Amino acid sequence: MMRLITCLLAIVLGTTASAETILVYGDTVHTMAGDHIVDGYVLVRDGRIAAVGHSDEYTADGTETVLHAPVVTPGLVDARTCVGLAGHLNYDHDRDELDGSGPLQPELRALDAYNPRERLVEWVRGFGVTTMHTGHAPISLISGQTMIVKTTGNRVEDAVIRPVAMISCSLSDTAIDGDSPGTRAKAAAMLRQRLLDAQQYLREQAEADGEEDEDRQPPRRDLVLESLAGVLKGETPLLIHADRSRDIANALRIREEFNIPIVLDGATEAYVLLDDIKASGVPVFIHPTMVRPYGEHENLSFETASKLVKAGVPVAMQSGYESYVPRTRVVLYEAGMAAANGCSFDDALAMITIKPAKILGIDDRVGSIEVGKDADLALYDGDPFEWTSHCTGVVIDGAIMSSEPR
Repeated sequence: MMRLITCLLAIVLGTTASAETILVYGDTVHTMAGDHIVDGYVLVRDGRIAAVGHSDEYTADGTETVLHAPVVTPGLVDARTCVGLAGHLNYDHDRDELDGSGPLQPELRALDAYNPRERLVEWVRGFGVTTMHTGHAPISLISGQTMIVKTTGNRVEDAVIRPVAMISCSLSDTAIDGDSPGTRAKAAAMLRQRLLDAQQYLREQAEADGEEDEDRQPPRRDLVLESLAGVLKGETPLLIHADRSRDIANALRIREEFNIPIVLDGATEAYVLLDDIKASGVPVFIHPTMVRPYGEHENLSFETASKLVKAGVPVAMQSGYESYVPRTRVVLYEAGMAAANGCSFDDALAMITIKPAKILGIDDRVGSIEVGKDADLALYDGDPFEWTSHCTGVVIDGAIMSSEPR
């Protein structure tokens, strides 16, 4: 009882200094780095996790801010969203997730469009989401870049972990909903041509760099080709939205043709091509479990996530992109639905913590509760996947960020 009172007092007082020492007790602590700990604790100092273990292994000295919750997990990681570019009002001024002026715009930076003070950021944070892979919507053939941020800060510079993470591409129905491209063949041809242009751009740069003639000038900078050159060099994965099995097959074919890193986004009919996806080694950001089942989602299955996990495919849960209401989904509930349809509790929780962190290449900082990692924690008053449970506290980089139960 005293621990709970101390927790409530700390939250009411608005403790946010990351330099503060915080002691978090959990009846169950899911570290995602091994077995869960019953009656565990997490010690936070200077914004990092300083110690993890059984509560009887640490004696409080009275200088810590003490929190307590029945369940403690790592801060949740949303594998794919548009939050921060897409706003909660659904008006033109807060819909920066899509620029409709052209089908191929890989140079558009999420960094230039992200609003860290958008209410949707606060909303998902209240459910325990501390890290997001966010950016332009998967609507155009290439709609722009994505980035990785913490759900905190007043400026994007305060929040960003990686300013350029992937380039958002679509080979699905959404990409051919207009005059150009008008068909799947045209979409593939346009994408292929841009990748060939980027290859030529890289060759010209290499020739200019190796030329002894000092008067030889490198090719004029081209933001479009520079962006795609990062894909060809293996630095920036192409995040390919593909829901139907033929679109997934097209994505895998382009990956093989250009030997580029890709991540499948959506993959509604992935269960049709489990062996192919497994053999390719390509990760999947699975569509939200409760996405509307029509159009290219008409053949969705609640068991797709569990089938991917069983097949050994690296898979993470995303909140996705919603053009209208709801403006975003919450990965906590989407993973909960996966847990009710074939996934174990641990597999479902991994899909919104350590799995996306590994796929995104940020597991050295987030995704699990381990000494030295960022002190990102989510506190719940019950099983996180039960509808009646609430997120009662959120810690980001050692600062208490959320207190309103959700």
